[in-house]
Amino acid sequence: MNLEQQIEKISSFEHLELLANQIVEGFISGMHKSPFHGFSAEFAEHKIYNPGESTKHIDWKLYAKTDRLYTKRYEEETNLRCHLILDNSSSMHYPKLKENQPFYESKIGFSVLASAVLMNLLKKQRDAVGLSVYSDTYEYYSPEKGSERHHRMILNKLEEVLSQNKTTRKTDTVTFLHQIAENIHRRSMVILFTDMFQNEDNDKIFKALQHLKHNKHKVVVFHVYDEKTELNFSFDNAPRKFIDVESGEEINLFAENTQESYQKVVHDYFKTIEATCMQYQIRYVPVSVGENFEKILLTYLVEKQKFG
Repeated sequence: MNLEQQIEKISSFEHLELLANQIVEGFISGMHKSPFHGFSAEFAEHKIYNPGESTKHIDWKLYAKTDRLYTKRYEEETNLRCHLILDNSSSMHYPKLKENQPFYESKIGFSVLASAVLMNLLKKQRDAVGLSVYSDTYEYYSPEKGSERHHRMILNKLEEVLSQNKTTRKTDTVTFLHQIAENIHRRSMVILFTDMFQNEDNDKIFKALQHLKHNKHKVVVFHVYDEKTELNFSFDNAPRKFIDVESGEEINLFAENTQESYQKVVHDYFKTIEATCMQYQIRYVPVSVGENFEKILLTYLVEKQKFG
């Protein structure tokens, strides 16, 4: 799925919904040709059969085609509730985009588009969606609902996040994850987009993530980063000034002299996050800005199957 091809005629975030729909449609048609085709057989009308359920509603024609058991889903059924959480701190507005650069090439733009893509899929499956946005304040909260009006309201908020002035906003992940956990009363899939940059120590962050699981929510963390500069520290060998976008702290150095030690520290940090998430039974998925959305969509579909 080539993202560039999908959006060559779409240049601005006003087309967020159209772009999200194109990505989902491309993903679904691609799945028909892949080993995962069972997921996409009849997206809104079927769900996977779980042993022990009544066999009354099994679609035997679909079983003949896919060799998998699905039951027919009815509109009045209670479906999944999903709460999206967006870290909107200053570090998420990196890399700074050039004038004609697509909005999704920054961490916040990529996360906003990924959220719109997931919302499109949730809408196709008649699932309810809610949204929280935080930085140094709890900027926005909307509970999980499935109506068209609610969907439109959240899309408008996502577009607003992209158009905001990028003033310096620190991250207060711990405080607001605890608040968000208190707001989500009914069991939901909770999906967090963050770059995991914060001033708090890791233990506090993971306790806050653990709090999100207190009502038996399923928690998925998409760790968003810029591979070239934040992971590989790949710059030319000119002297550079690096500025912390949240604290304003500055440091001058030659990137090449520091690259190896930097990569080791970052690699170890990623491994620590992954191991701790595994310990708390939180699904951890690192995603680089510029990747296509297949990893995000497949993660959602697999976790939804486990949700039960």
